Amino acid sequence: MTAVGDALKVAVALCKQFEGFRSAPYTCPAGVPTLGYGSTVYEDGTKVTLQDKPITQVEAELMLVRSLSTQYLPAVLKASPTLINNPNALGAILSFTYNLGVSRYRASTLRKRLDAADWDGAKIEILKWNKAGGKVLKGLVKRREAERGMF
Repeated sequence: MTAVGDALKVAVALCKQFEGFRSAPYTCPAGVPTLGYGSTVYEDGTKVTLQDKPITQVEAELMLVRSLSTQYLPAVLKASPTLINNPNALGAILSFTYNLGVSRYRASTLRKRLDAADWDGAKIEILKWNKAGGKVLKGLVKRREAERGMF
């Protein structure tokens, strides 16, 4: 497998584990309509609404893989091109950006630490991203610890 393929495999596993699967639309802790494995938009860019029809697990995984491959991977590699040399870290950051958004990653001290190959600093920084709606969430604490373990 390629570095990108390995990274996507890591990212998909992390996202599936921590997003969980829901066939019907729901409101996530951040207040956003969500579907499947944490998808907030469809492939065509249409936002998920609470009135949308349920989807299957297979459809949800396809949405996740497409989103990671076409939206998040190019954006993360543009921000941090050296991550291509570390598929596990790249996969963890794909999971991170899928959860929090590319703009937050780009502006983060986490990115600066990773770009400087300051792995110890990055391990500290990623753990700071554990809140939704201003509250520390146990699930985000566990997710950040799992992502951190990939560095």
